[in-house]
Amino acid sequence: MITVLYEDSDVIVVEKPAGVESQSARGFEPDMVSRIRTHIHKLSPTPSPKSTNHPPYVGVIHRLDKPVRGVMVYAKNQKSAANLSAQIQEGKMRKIYAAVVCGKPVDNQGAYVDYLLKNQGNSGSEIVDNSVDGAKRAELTYRVLSTVKAGRWMAENPEMELSLLDIELMTGRYHQIRVQMAGHGTPLFGDNRYGNSLVSGKRAGAGDGGFGEDQGKAPENGAGGNRMDPGTAGSCMKYRAGGPGAVRGPRQPLALCARKLTFFHPSTGREITCEIKPSGGAFGLFDQTLFG
Repeated sequence: MITVLYEDSDVIVVEKPAGVESQSARGFEPDMVSRIRTHIHKLSPTPSPKSTNHPPYVGVIHRLDKPVRGVMVYAKNQKSAANLSAQIQEGKMRKIYAAVVCGKPVDNQGAYVDYLLKNQGNSGSEIVDNSVDGAKRAELTYRVLSTVKAGRWMAENPEMELSLLDIELMTGRYHQIRVQMAGHGTPLFGDNRYGNSLVSGKRAGAGDGGFGEDQGKAPENGAGGNRMDPGTAGSCMKYRAGGPGAVRGPRQPLALCARKLTFFHPSTGREITCEIKPSGGAFGLFDQTLFG
């Protein structure tokens, strides 16, 4: 069963649950493509043309990390897939995220521009100098909606600040939000991969998940300017199972939600916006009316 936010003969917009792959998965892992095909075949009020030899067409337009819940659009035919893909390339598709970060950015709103390099060895990304071969420009804007004390959520440091951010992606790089927020000193709550960078003292996203030897020296693209105090960051890591000095207990969900998606209908040109409310985990600390 899937949650459909919008559907017609060209597109289907759905809510991807956390823990489900956004594209076809290997083996028997759950994935959205399979679920959407089942929906189109059995339940869709506007099914695409069916064939006895082929499953319904489901075009993957963009992706979300497996642990991220959020709004996604899929194409139901090749013409729509080409149109939606072009919208992404031309920057016409808007993607808004909600995130809870450890600490608080220096500025209540701003933009981060970095260069990211995908590490094929550990399926991660890292912030590098823009002269590095293969580095790609990554840009996002953010706005701080609220900041609260961690309280019972972080027994090691109840006075630690957690901030709710609204983030808009201007580019779509691999693990972009997670890498950039960690690289600028405010890792996402529940991010065991990139959040550890603030404890290990190495570059965000590097092979072991941290900042490099140039700690304290911002690279040309400006990353690292809002770094948290190492002691505070250490307390943040201690709350989550898996980080250095972690307490025992279940791993906390990654506090990232693709909450709003806007695109133009591939056939009519009409602007379509679909959104959901972030919920669960650290999002429960904040007033849901902040999202309107």
